[in-house]
Amino acid sequence: MKFLWSTISVRSMEESLSFYNEVVGLPINRRIQAGPATEIAFLGEGETQIELVCDGGHEVPGNVEGISLGFQVKSVDEMMAFVEEKGIKVKGGPVQPNPHVRFFFVKDPNGITIQFVENM
Repeated sequence: MKFLWSTISVRSMEESLSFYNEVVGLPINRRIQAGPATEIAFLGEGETQIELVCDGGHEVPGNVEGISLGFQVKSVDEMMAFVEEKGIKVKGGPVQPNPHVRFFFVKDPNGITIQFVENM
């Protein structure tokens, strides 16, 4: 079995695309109009992608707990400066639980926890 994508229901497609494309750095692969009030976008490289679904007819949960997405970065310090420059608050960290990894957390526009990880 092959894992294909994680789906995130979003309030605003444009705001979410901006976050995942400009902040996280995932390229937009395709956008699909799936009905009069529904749009779907796929982002990412390689086998696993992020699917964003904006459905004007459904409410999106406000505070999503227990789910996080992790992305590798070259430098935690540089990424922290970048997200703060974009007006995104750091929600936790930086944390270095061992000599080989360091990370911090932010929230995406939909309340999903995003972890930026530097392998040392």
